[in-house]
Amino acid sequence: MRRDAFDRFCGALNGASHIVQWGGASVWKIGGKIFAICSGWGAGDHDKISFKCSDLAYELLKERPGLIPAPYLGRAKWIQVAEPGAMSDEDIEAHIEVAYQIVSRKLTKAARKELGLERPIG
Repeated sequence: MRRDAFDRFCGALNGASHIVQWGGASVWKIGGKIFAICSGWGAGDHDKISFKCSDLAYELLKERPGLIPAPYLGRAKWIQVAEPGAMSDEDIEAHIEVAYQIVSRKLTKAARKELGLERPIG
């Protein structure tokens, strides 16, 4: 997935906010908490996408070729798509949606209401 497609997809999620930080990384948040990142960190000249995972998804995904525990975030169950083509765009989108839901669920009731997420997610 290219960075522009990543940004378009994340930007379409209700209440998501965007900031460029950490040396040009495209960082997406909900309620001030990060759920997905696209960066050029690490080896290679292609962007790498990282996202929050459930415990089970993290254990399964980290074993797939081209996917690694995200640098600095692996201990918090984040995966990085480190190699182009390691995951289809559709699968990346599905995992980003789950990351968004995981992070959204951890927001306070007041924060969810302010963001228009009053009904339970997932």
